[in-house]
Amino acid sequence: MIVPITGVFAAVTGILLLVLSMLVVRCRFKYKKGLGWTDDREFLVAVRAQANLVEYAPLALLMLGIAELNGVPSGLIYWIGMAFVTSRILHAYGMFQGQGKTHWARFIGIIVTWLAILATAILLLWNVWKVYG
Repeated sequence: MIVPITGVFAAVTGILLLVLSMLVVRCRFKYKKGLGWTDDREFLVAVRAQANLVEYAPLALLMLGIAELNGVPSGLIYWIGMAFVTSRILHAYGMFQGQGKTHWARFIGIIVTWLAILATAILLLWNVWKVYG
């Protein structure tokens, strides 16, 4: 069985990761830092925006894929995946616009990320309970 909905969101998340990675590499060249980062806020923001995506994306996409394989309705997978990808774009935007400080997009991005993961977890548990409960 294939997971086409999760596949699309994984692809978009991968593209976002490449964009954020390019921004980190740009800072590495600019500040001549091959490993770690400098005390410059621009560099730290780029590293943390990329790392934050790497911290949340694997689990969220894995959970979406399992939910899709387990027969959770595709409409729910689609809307949760859309919310997740949008939240990650918002979070990255807020990181750069706020330069690591509080920013509305960063705040909304992380809240929606958490809600997407929570919703997927609930759907996974509900689906298992429905089948085996």
